[in-house]
Amino acid sequence: MARWSSHERRSGVEWAVRTMLAVAALAIGYVGAAQALGHAFKDDAAQAQMLSPWNGRITALLARQLSGAEATATDRTRADQLARRALRQDPTAVAAVSTLGLNTQLRGDGAGARRLFAYAEKLSRRDLPTQLWAIEDAVGRGDVAGALRHYDIALRTSRNAPALLYPILGSAIVDPSVRGALLRTLAARPEWGESFVNYVAGNGADMQATAALFVGLRRARIPVAAQASAVVINGLILGNHWNEAWAYYASIRPGADRRRSRDPRFQAAIVTPSPFDWAPADDPPITAAIQRGKDGGTFVFAAPSSVGGSLLVQAQVLPPGEYHLVGRSSGLDQPEASRPYWALTCRDGRELGRLALPNSAQASGRFSGRLRVPAGCPVQILALIARPSDSVSGVSGQIDAVQIAQLR
Repeated sequence: MARWSSHERRSGVEWAVRTMLAVAALAIGYVGAAQALGHAFKDDAAQAQMLSPWNGRITALLARQLSGAEATATDRTRADQLARRALRQDPTAVAAVSTLGLNTQLRGDGAGARRLFAYAEKLSRRDLPTQLWAIEDAVGRGDVAGALRHYDIALRTSRNAPALLYPILGSAIVDPSVRGALLRTLAARPEWGESFVNYVAGNGADMQATAALFVGLRRARIPVAAQASAVVINGLILGNHWNEAWAYYASIRPGADRRRSRDPRFQAAIVTPSPFDWAPADDPPITAAIQRGKDGGTFVFAAPSSVGGSLLVQAQVLPPGEYHLVGRSSGLDQPEASRPYWALTCRDGRELGRLALPNSAQASGRFSGRLRVPAGCPVQILALIARPSDSVSGVSGQIDAVQIAQLR
């Protein structure tokens, strides 16, 4: 009997312990689930806070939500109360500190706001609102270097920062002082540098400022992707800034001379050509391509019967004067009326002259002619044009070399 009683007492203790552990497990499970749900509902901070009222970070998020751009004075007072509660729950809740800082700023206490945001940054450099405030504060004080330091921190620590900050920074480079400071920042090769360069090439508010930035990058031996350079050149041309487009092109193509066309033997391995580079037609059913080898390249073309059009183009900025167009073809055998020809035209559409290609069997395929560029025609297009052929096989051939150059 005593033995049974002892066993009974031991079993009772065991069950009591097990029951307590089970209750604790349920409590812990509820807390964990509530916190997980709280984070899942973080965009609806009020719902999250109801699920996890003891979680200081979620309480801080609700405080931040209440102090948004359209918050009333009552909302901000409530946000302050929640922010202080959040800090009692979790002294590292940086969102609570930055919320207090923002509300303090809006009440006109700049010094108090600066102290709070300085503390927020000590807690975490990853808090985007803190860095945004620091950027605005530095700009307000005329501290360009300080503003860019916080740009750099924000862009290195927040995935949301580029969408917010790239457009602002892309517009700010119009200011030479900002551009110079940004060049120094980019010289440190931050991980966001390449993506910003690509962004500003396609979305910059001022292509002239973007080109100036890219020239500075190249001088600092910071690479700029060929595609980004081509986009900037195209943007300058679309804005009718041909001189700036050529100046930038010449800065990335050593030896470029506006008095002659470029790449006479199709040797340049350019993945993304600009208008100042050779651009084969991309207009089916015409086929055109530059094929490069060890000793040079060849432009190969083919157009089906009765089809004509542009085969190869390159923009020029030739000064007024007399020019010599020379080159060599191979594989061309057509009646005279069906042979392709070179045409030089002004950008406004005026044709300055033509040079029809002889068959390649004649003079070893060599061709030459003289053309004149008049005053008032600062931009020209040199193009190889296919004429419709009655031949069943159409027109085909290749250009092994071509250049237009000013006569001395």
